[in-house]
Amino acid sequence: MNEINLQLTIKEEYALFFKRCVRKLLEGTFLLRDKDARLYAFASREANRQDLSVYLRAMGFDIHVDDKIGLAMLIANEEDEKEVGLKQANVVRFSTLQYHLLLVLWKIYLENVGYSERITAAKGDIIDKIKFFGVPVISTELRAAFKLFKKYNLIDYDENDDSEEQEITLYPSLQFSWDLAQFKTAAQEYMKEPVGAEAAEEEERA
Repeated sequence: MNEINLQLTIKEEYALFFKRCVRKLLEGTFLLRDKDARLYAFASREANRQDLSVYLRAMGFDIHVDDKIGLAMLIANEEDEKEVGLKQANVVRFSTLQYHLLLVLWKIYLENVGYSERITAAKGDIIDKIKFFGVPVISTELRAAFKLFKKYNLIDYDENDDSEEQEITLYPSLQFSWDLAQFKTAAQEYMKEPVGAEAAEEEERA
């Protein structure tokens, strides 16, 4: 591993923003323009981005900013990706249900891009979509999945509302939640077996 040499000078008026950006990234992976406007604005400025990058690289991470979709993301530092003994703290292995739910949420997001700045869906509509694809829905597992997705800034919602009308805000960070191997497995499952309305059509033709 290369020698660690930190050379940072953060002005006093920016110190709090710097600390909050680092903690937010380490805790939730993403900073979103639609959710954390002031922190995103700070992190997306070139000089601040460089300072954050220098600090994060000392821990084996780095920061990626996508101004087009308004997202700053914690990523693995390329130089340390193959370093033995460095655990990628922001990598989460989702359960099968959670992964299928992510696919449904991303599909809903794509269907609504361009219609409004804030993309939302009612929880009841999301559940109907999941059932359409033949995925069994268990309320406790669904609640746990939503809580996990909220922690990592993939979605947001009012935790005091547990009705089917509960509004779920969908963020563009959903597109960065895929694990390639798991995505291929899920896609193969969908290709092997017809689901939802297609399954019913297959039964009628049989």
